Amino acid sequence: MVLGALLVPWLRCLRVGQMVRSDGPRSHLGKAGTPTMGGVVFLLAFTAAHLLLGPRDLLTYLILFAAWSFGTLGWADDYLKVVARRPLGLRARYKVVGQFLFGTGIVGTVIGPLARGTIVEVPWYGPLDLGWGYWVLGLLAVIGTTNAVNLTDGADGLASGACAISFFAFGLIAWTQFQSSVFSLCAAVTGALVGFLRYNMFPAQVFMGDTGSLALGAALSTVALVTRAELLLVLVGGLFVLEALSVILQVFWFHVFGRRILRMSPLHHHFELSGWSEPRVVEALWGLAALCAFLGLLVWRGMG
Repeated sequence: MVLGALLVPWLRCLRVGQMVRSDGPRSHLGKAGTPTMGGVVFLLAFTAAHLLLGPRDLLTYLILFAAWSFGTLGWADDYLKVVARRPLGLRARYKVVGQFLFGTGIVGTVIGPLARGTIVEVPWYGPLDLGWGYWVLGLLAVIGTTNAVNLTDGADGLASGACAISFFAFGLIAWTQFQSSVFSLCAAVTGALVGFLRYNMFPAQVFMGDTGSLALGAALSTVALVTRAELLLVLVGGLFVLEALSVILQVFWFHVFGRRILRMSPLHHHFELSGWSEPRVVEALWGLAALCAFLGLLVWRGMG
């Protein structure tokens, strides 16, 4: 909250205002010019909190690397959009290549230096060695989660609150494994996001931008990898899965049948165009995120 009080006015002075889609909900047009790149606020907050106060090991350094590497990629995209005035931002192929390279480094570190191996815990089945298939699963987890969180960041406070819930759940999973360093970092991220909500709640004074959403998605998926809860990521992060699926299904349905199944994708925009106020949409989807996290913890407990 203190960093926000210092950095949000600074971002406003830099005139790094958000460019709002003209084809989005009309209620969002008034948000044009709201400072973006606010993800740097919680990135600095949870990094400093953990490095100063929390136990440090290779696990947490890997999670921080994931957050900062993808956050830097997001910052480049934000910079090109709001400072260089290039509406499309970083070209798609550069984003894909960057995400693939960083993702490969993360998965390779999990398998190699961390000696995590290629075994996954399958609910109600037990351990399963995927071999080379783990590379595919790991990359899908990192890149898929990163982009799903990015899609969810379209309403004031939605992604911030949902990520705080997911990190809290994974922190509890790390605690049951006696991974105190991962638990500490998850707690730091949760606290930083709660503080950031002071400025990101409706009406938002600042947006996290791709700087924040890419960093959070990469960090969350890396936590899932190091806690051997890759498959639970689909359930704990169920809201992000639904947001991403809503976009995929909307595009597929339109190209195949020539019509839309939602008023607008991602999912939160559909509810807004259905007459729900933005705060009501956010509160409802926070509730869904909390339910998904709770169900994920129940499944984890059932796995022993």
